[in-house]
Amino acid sequence: MISFDDRPIAYAEDEGEIILHYSEDGQLVLIEILDFRKLMSDEAIKSLIAV
Repeated sequence: MISFDDRPIAYAEDEGEIILHYSEDGQLVLIEILDFRKLMSDEAIKSLIAV
C-alpha cells in the first residue's frame, strides 16, 4: 500500500491488480497493489527487499 493522505476513504476503483482509493472530493488517498510480485521482475523485488 502507498498512502498519500490521511483523509477518510470515500470510494475505490478496481483496476485489476491495483485498487485506487479516493477521498470524498476525488483526491487519491491510497494505492493498494495486490500481489505486487506478479507485476515486478525478480531483480526488482530483490532490490526492494535489500533496502
